[in-house]
Amino acid sequence: MGVEFTAGMAVVFVLMGAAAVSFATGWVPVEITALAVAVLLAVLSPWTAVTPTDAIAGFSSPATVTVLAMFILSEGVRRTGIVHRLGDRLLPFTRESEGRRLAATIGLGGPAAGLVNNTPLVAVLIPMVVRLAKRTRSSPSKLLIPLSFASMLGGTLTLIGTSANILAADLSLRLIGHPVSMFEFTAAGAVIFATGVGYLFTAGRRLIPERVHPEADFSDKYRMGAYLGRVRVPEGSTLVGRELRESQRAESFDLDVLQIVRGDRVYLGPTTDQTVEAGDVLTVRAAKATLERFSRRYALEAVDAIPPGDDAFVDEEHTLAEVTLAPGSALDGETLVTADFRNRFGGTVLAVRRGDELVRDRVEHQVLREGDSLLLLASRERLRAAVKEPDLVLTGTTPAETERGDAEREGGEAGEVLRREKTPVAAGILLAVVGTAAAGLLPIYVAALGGVVLMVATGCLRTTEAYEAVNWNVVLLLAGIIPLGVAMDRTGAADFLARAVMARAEVLPAVGTLALFYLLTSLLTNVITGTASLVLMAPVAVEAAARIGADPFAFLLVVMFAANTAFLSPVGYQTNLMVFTPGGYRFADFWRVGAPLQLLLAVVTPTVVALLWGV
Repeated sequence: MGVEFTAGMAVVFVLMGAAAVSFATGWVPVEITALAVAVLLAVLSPWTAVTPTDAIAGFSSPATVTVLAMFILSEGVRRTGIVHRLGDRLLPFTRESEGRRLAATIGLGGPAAGLVNNTPLVAVLIPMVVRLAKRTRSSPSKLLIPLSFASMLGGTLTLIGTSANILAADLSLRLIGHPVSMFEFTAAGAVIFATGVGYLFTAGRRLIPERVHPEADFSDKYRMGAYLGRVRVPEGSTLVGRELRESQRAESFDLDVLQIVRGDRVYLGPTTDQTVEAGDVLTVRAAKATLERFSRRYALEAVDAIPPGDDAFVDEEHTLAEVTLAPGSALDGETLVTADFRNRFGGTVLAVRRGDELVRDRVEHQVLREGDSLLLLASRERLRAAVKEPDLVLTGTTPAETERGDAEREGGEAGEVLRREKTPVAAGILLAVVGTAAAGLLPIYVAALGGVVLMVATGCLRTTEAYEAVNWNVVLLLAGIIPLGVAMDRTGAADFLARAVMARAEVLPAVGTLALFYLLTSLLTNVITGTASLVLMAPVAVEAAARIGADPFAFLLVVMFAANTAFLSPVGYQTNLMVFTPGGYRFADFWRVGAPLQLLLAVVTPTVVALLWGV
């Protein structure tokens, strides 16, 4: 017997479609789209059956509160250097073995993602992995996709591994009355993780391209040779006595004076208050024709070409670095000019890289996108301040900088000071949170909030750092999208979709239907976000299980696992986006490496769930 299609279903489907298009295209930030959905559900309450109170209930949802708390706990772990200590112990064992390098990368990025949020975890590990590749003269491209994929797979190991897991537990309780414990699906997650690791060590290893040359420094990676030059300021030049910024902007030259070399002193061009003197040697970023025009305008003399490599820009005070726009960065959609980048971060961007695409002309007017990498020349002091901002992640330093050993001596990248003496305290707090929730002494969200209080009270984390640690995009996305699942349930939209899916899958056995839901959810996850696909597909999967008399929890688990596996594109998951540019990848590289793994898990995941829970 069919389900009558109602006006309420139509309204919900229109909102779902509009949200999916917005998520996929990025016309509107995902969190704003989610909030708009919540508002519209309340406004259209006569049809959606979502009251104003229901529309804001996502903000007090256990899932939202737990995710918020886990961001802060993860930051406490990061600030005390636990991951760095693990890296210090594992990386020396890699030596010249490619297999050991891969094992170290997966070993650092996989299991740890079961206990701390994988986005900050990968942010910490990217510079370590890139540094490892440089020291062993291997390509970072061979390690960064495995790092991202391993962090996704590791997130399937525990309840707190990802925000999708936490949301799935909330949906499980609300839709089928099944509370989820900390390690309830760890056995299945371990099989999924082992399958993914096995793939990365065999076929996946051969499919990953070597996009960044093993011995490439930043000058090579960003192909800056033709965009760097040096000129001398002779007596009588009209540039003498003038400020650099005034001279550069006077005729709209697409040019930056990066350094003033005066005897044995080097001044950083964009930030110095020095005026130009006769005899100064200027290091300039510009196309050859632009530099020639600038030289004619001010009667400058050409000098020897800049020697290849990054050493020309690295001294006691200044350095080159690669920084990447973090997922959800406020710089997304801005240009360097509109973001006032130079004044805010105190450095000059020489080039912008998006995957394997390079921008070196009119850099200041390039519209930035999350995942873009910027080649930055800055003082060490300003660089340390810049990478503390939530908008930027340090993803590489020069070989000369590595040799200085700043990161090793200070404990963190770019000289960030880590509270290593608090490492046992932070580890104890995290284990206490996990143990308390696993033993059922407290709900996970209460235990996690208690852990947040302890992190700040014990000095592992400052209050301001706790606020900055929260990825508010994810929190707002969760809070806004949860009411959509309520509307699907109350209007019968989930039942309608379940019947539509099952009508086309009647010939499939139960495990085949599980596989179908895995594929549908994983494909949706690669287009929109994992949490959004989970909210859309979980009610449908539960209804489908009810129709065939199967275990709804098994169906919910398969959808949850699929929402954690977005291997097909760099925009499908935050960690993919973070490694996209540092690895120099092309968009198709993720499809080439990820598609076989996605299909493999479409078989393994439903099978292991069916074996462990039955259908």
